[in-house]
Amino acid sequence: MSIDVLSSTVPVGTWNIDPSHSEIGFTARHLMSKVRGQFEKFEGKIVTGDAPSATVTVDLNSINTREENRDAHLRSGDFFDVEKNGPMTFTSTQVDAGGRGLLVTGDLSLKGVTKAVTLDVEVLGSEGDPWGGTRVGFEGTTSISRKDFGVDFNIPLDGGRLMIGDKIDIIIGIEAVLEQDQAPTA
Repeated sequence: MSIDVLSSTVPVGTWNIDPSHSEIGFTARHLMSKVRGQFEKFEGKIVTGDAPSATVTVDLNSINTREENRDAHLRSGDFFDVEKNGPMTFTSTQVDAGGRGLLVTGDLSLKGVTKAVTLDVEVLGSEGDPWGGTRVGFEGTTSISRKDFGVDFNIPLDGGRLMIGDKIDIIIGIEAVLEQDQAPTA
């Protein structure tokens, strides 16, 4: 596993995702447009060094598409069924150089189904912050089939078309803080 991009730009350590400076969003086709949304509550860790990894837990109740009725429908049994299924999780299984910098493959679990997905991740670098900490930034994308995860609600339209597309684009922007008991190392 060659991860020169990561090891040359980010200190080794365990990083806690800062949700106030991070974003987990998505885009889904709806009729003749795309609906965009995000999850407002999530947490996770990123480990850099010889065995890089990432884990993230997303509270599906925190979905926000800027339309309260749609958000309630997305939480319902037609889509996420959050009362029965709990959070969405991602646990990396492999990190390789490639794409925009890193290809992070892992297990995405949603609605009782776990599938491997690969995020194409750009490493934005790391730097000290004004509060004495060290921060790192990443941006990544992937696409999934919502039907693969049992999220298959739809409404048929004329001509055999469907109201909601199957492909969901996931977009992440992560800023994480190095755990304080670790001194940054190159």
